[in-house]
Amino acid sequence: MIRFVLDASVALAWCFEDEIAADGLLSLMISAEALVPSIWPVEIGNALLVAERRRRITATAAARHLALLGSLNIQIAPAPSLAWIGDLLPLARRRNLALYDACYLSLASREHIPLATIDAALGRAARLEGVTVLKA
Repeated sequence: MIRFVLDASVALAWCFEDEIAADGLLSLMISAEALVPSIWPVEIGNALLVAERRRRITATAAARHLALLGSLNIQIAPAPSLAWIGDLLPLARRRNLALYDACYLSLASREHIPLATIDAALGRAARLEGVTVLKA
């Protein structure tokens, strides 16, 4: 079974038709396990809420998307400590990333597994850090 870190950008692309296609990675989820940082559920929930507020989706559609994501083999990594956040800051600075993006990259690096992202800046940073990036 393949394991990889799943960036919210990919999961959200599965929810919105007008996003960059990531269907190949969704198909991979049939036989894969995705690992996400503890911030992932909040990041997903916030994106769905913002989409609702912008009338991009309905509350019913948001619930359907949450059900889809909940049906997949996605494991949530333990919450980071403040010490770990201190370790993330140099990575975020070095690669010009937001701290939450550095969480995904750090998790993939620590677990020695690929990162699935459609975020171009995060993908570049991952490659520079020696982390394999899965193609959408």
